[in-house]
Amino acid sequence: HVQLVESGGGLVQPGGSLRLSCAASGYASGAYCMGWFHQAPGKEREGVAALDHNSRSYADYLKGRFTISRDDANNTLYLEMNSLKPEDTGMYYCAADCLWVGSPASGYKYWGQGTQVTVSG
Repeated sequence: HVQLVESGGGLVQPGGSLRLSCAASGYASGAYCMGWFHQAPGKEREGVAALDHNSRSYADYLKGRFTISRDDANNTLYLEMNSLKPEDTGMYYCAADCLWVGSPASGYKYWGQGTQVTVSG
């Protein structure tokens, strides 16, 4: 049974930083394409970043502010978020087993419950 558990969200001022974590269990995280998605209030879930063993993909609007990484030894996916903006506010979801790096949400098989990020100040 695959389980993904996100953590690290919270309230941060504009310009601040957060690091999200996604602990994976039930399979080896290195065996799967994984990604992070953002869902702002009242909007659809959109891809933020994704990776597999060969490549990484980022949403164009990020302009280098976020970095996705993975610790295969601990089966954990990370999202380092810098220079946060109010529009980054929303739920952030970890997802695994995608069809390809850059897949939309419909291309992922497993999902976590999400962690809330609020950028305000």
